[in-house]
Amino acid sequence: MTDATNTPPQPSEVPPAPPVPDASSPAAPPYAPPAYGQQPGYGQQPSAAPAYVQPSYPQSGYGQPGYGQPAYGYAPARPTNVLAIVSLVASIAGLTILPFIASIPGIITGHMALKQLKTSGEQGQGLALWGTILGWIGGGLLIIGILIWVFVFIAIAATASSVGLSS
Repeated sequence: MTDATNTPPQPSEVPPAPPVPDASSPAAPPYAPPAYGQQPGYGQQPSAAPAYVQPSYPQSGYGQPGYGQPAYGYAPARPTNVLAIVSLVASIAGLTILPFIASIPGIITGHMALKQLKTSGEQGQGLALWGTILGWIGGGLLIIGILIWVFVFIAIAATASSVGLSS
């Protein structure tokens, strides 16, 4: 190095030469690292960006908490309203397993769940709504079925006198 007076470097200021590897040192890798601007070969990691190292000391203030400090985490999940689940299950059962009978509890619990959900902050509005809708569909099918049976019974009773089945 030279200073402002352009004097040649003194022998004590000359950096030492790099050590020459001897036969006992490990051999160099069989590949050369990629030059600047080249993409690394298949299976090689890029050497330009250093890996991120997490500091081992606790941080204070804002930012990421250090080791030993509690992490922020997620907020606890809101519970689902039980009446909403009961409404949906009863309404589906009213359309499949217990035709028309389970639709009535599905309608009642669906309306109760919708009323509770307005004030409780629980989840399940979609369950309660679909439970109520399916319950009303099952109830409507029940009413249509009853009307069909009444009309069939009246038709049979009206034709029974003309056929000679009455006494």
